[in-house]
Amino acid sequence: MKPVYRPLEDITYDEALRILEVGTIEERILLPLMAGETMVDWKQAQTICIRSFDSDDPRVRANAAIGLAYIARTKGQLEKHLVKPLLVKELRENIENRWRIIDAITDINYYLGWHLEEKALEKIKAE
Repeated sequence: MKPVYRPLEDITYDEALRILEVGTIEERILLPLMAGETMVDWKQAQTICIRSFDSDDPRVRANAAIGLAYIARTKGQLEKHLVKPLLVKELRENIENRWRIIDAITDINYYLGWHLEEKALEKIKAE
């Protein structure tokens, strides 16, 4: 079946917390994308993305990185001391979704003027 794009639905912080606790895997996969793109409060969105990195599912963690990139792009803010260790760990360990982690880090670096893992990104891209 061919994937079909559909816009992300707005989500409240309380609904996001519910999904983190008891949501289906499909809901948890989309959660950090919805939070990063649609939540008004960037810190609440960041919290949801950070908590999504606790998932055993590499797709959820990859989307948590993309959700952080959405926050960087739309809100221009992230707390580096909180998100950097998570992004670095995913870059090294989430091989299956590494290209998505690279895209997220590249966007975050661009929109926030950061230089996270630049040498590692160059090395990976050269492989």
